[in-house]
Amino acid sequence: MTHQNLSTIFRRFSERECRGSSLLYEMLSLGVSEDEALLSLAAFGEGRGQPIPNLLLGAVHYLLLKGKEHRLADYYPSITEQPKDPLNAFSNFKDFCQTYKQEILHILQTKRVQTNEVRRCGYLYPAFSYIYDQVKKPLALIEIGTSAGFQLLWDQYQYSYGSNETYGNRDSEVFIESECRTENQPSLLTKSPPVSHRIALDLNIVDLTFDEAYVWLNALIWPEHKERRLLFKQAAKAVQEHQLDVREGNGIAMLLDIVKEIPSDSTICVFHTHVANQFSTDMKYELEGVISQIGKERKIFHLYNNMWDSELHLDCILGDKSYERTIGKTDGHGRWFEWHL
Repeated sequence: MTHQNLSTIFRRFSERECRGSSLLYEMLSLGVSEDEALLSLAAFGEGRGQPIPNLLLGAVHYLLLKGKEHRLADYYPSITEQPKDPLNAFSNFKDFCQTYKQEILHILQTKRVQTNEVRRCGYLYPAFSYIYDQVKKPLALIEIGTSAGFQLLWDQYQYSYGSNETYGNRDSEVFIESECRTENQPSLLTKSPPVSHRIALDLNIVDLTFDEAYVWLNALIWPEHKERRLLFKQAAKAVQEHQLDVREGNGIAMLLDIVKEIPSDSTICVFHTHVANQFSTDMKYELEGVISQIGKERKIFHLYNNMWDSELHLDCILGDKSYERTIGKTDGHGRWFEWHL
């Protein structure tokens, strides 16, 4: 990838992802897009299918959270209660990257962007409620790219959608607020649908009992996002209290064998959020082929986004019949969604 291409990636990340959400990351990403030395550094994260801006910014944040001393820390709301003006942060960011270049290089070449955004469950809850309303069978959940497994516990969380009504597990400490921005509203079950299986698939399962894994996932949360950090802490506790069926490896290749374990009185639900953008085109076609193959024998639902586009899709396959629907649009951090069913 040329520096020009990398520059475009960082500029788009600044303008499309960070603007209105993180002024610090907006300014830092814009600065990187115009700096040859930092573009050269970021380039070491290429070739691993990782989103490079998230990887570089996460690497710096990780080192700061681990206690690396530098004046850059004064600009991070996740570290100091009175952060300095982010408009003045870039020169310090560049100096930090030069000072800790070797540590950053190691992270770029070894870590994966496995943001496990629990707030995305705000749109998973109505999607799975819809599936259950169609089949009236317990849901067998298979998540590809599960990271630490937060989203596999979507039925264990409590939800609010802009009213006084709450949904899901009303005893849960994990309370997720999300906004449906369309006039058309989802039909929400007051109580979570039953779940029979929770199978977590990932090339690198994140075990939050290890401090380094916990800090890395925390570092992937943007510095200003205090509420996300609190939800992360609460969801991490929930994961540690529940038993997940964790399987490390190529999730696509494992699917055919896994579904054989699921009895006919459960409904197979394969899902993934903000993961398929890291798949090659061949992997995407392979996944669709495996889903179709399973659908020849069993009804299977496939819920996903960020594969061919950014929208939320729900496919249902049984035999020769295939129903493919775009069911909504979603915010990357789950703050809002649109509902089109």
